[in-house]
Amino acid sequence: MGILLDEDSRIMVQGITGREGSFHARSCLAYGTKVVAGVTPGRGGQVFDDVVPVFDSVDEAVEQTGVNVALIFVPPPFAADAVVEAVDAGVPLIACITEGVPVQDMVRVARYIAGRPEDQPVRLIGPNCPGMINPGARCKVGIMPGAIHLPGRVGVVSRSGTLTYEAVGQLTGLGIGQSSCVGIGGDPIIGTSFVEILDLYNRDPDTDMVVFIGEIGGNMEQEAAAFIGEHMNKPVCALIVGATAPPGKRMGHAGAIITGEGATAEAKIRALREAGAAIIPTPADIGVTAQQVLAGLG
Repeated sequence: MGILLDEDSRIMVQGITGREGSFHARSCLAYGTKVVAGVTPGRGGQVFDDVVPVFDSVDEAVEQTGVNVALIFVPPPFAADAVVEAVDAGVPLIACITEGVPVQDMVRVARYIAGRPEDQPVRLIGPNCPGMINPGARCKVGIMPGAIHLPGRVGVVSRSGTLTYEAVGQLTGLGIGQSSCVGIGGDPIIGTSFVEILDLYNRDPDTDMVVFIGEIGGNMEQEAAAFIGEHMNKPVCALIVGATAPPGKRMGHAGAIITGEGATAEAKIRALREAGAAIIPTPADIGVTAQQVLAGLG
């Protein structure tokens, strides 16, 4: 089954006629994803690649095509408005790929989503993320290279897009398939946390183990460690990158900055080890560590 996406996912691409949106919409379609609508204001009535109808607004797209997942490729100054438009249209799952969304914009978006009625929940993945994929359902929402994925029973969750691909490549190379893969994003404020994804994997009957990839900055990894220690009933293999990063210097992601002892790689690794996670020594050891833990499951 996997998490978040399935055979019934119907995807809308906001910004489908732009350079990034069009490239990745084609990639999603080629993978087998049900891309049923695109949205670009002023381009309504067009048909993308003779397959996907384009609408002027998200409301129109949802009403006419039954969209239930939004994939956003909108420039940073307008990305927050694109998220809000999808929220207001009742789209329950949104992936914002855009990098460089202003933090103040994300503060407002996070508050807006948190204020939704309990019977109308919305989940945002990202921004600044690679998205998500369910290999078994042939459904890809984002920029992940579909060809490296293999259907299976290992969940992957990461703050880093590149390391998500590295993890999947190593797993697939060893014949270890994935139930789902989710990149939550590397910005200081994101829509969905490690804990929320771990909880979904913990409750997913088709996920046997989780590969967890964190990095320096913030305290999400410590929160995840607490959840793993108290609630997780499936094994977790954890990699934390950024051990050599100097304090106060941002490394790649906007959220990857050491602002205190708790934000260091050492503190995060210690918390995860104490919670019972199998620590992955280096990025090159992701696959073999997962293989060893799976072998121990019998």
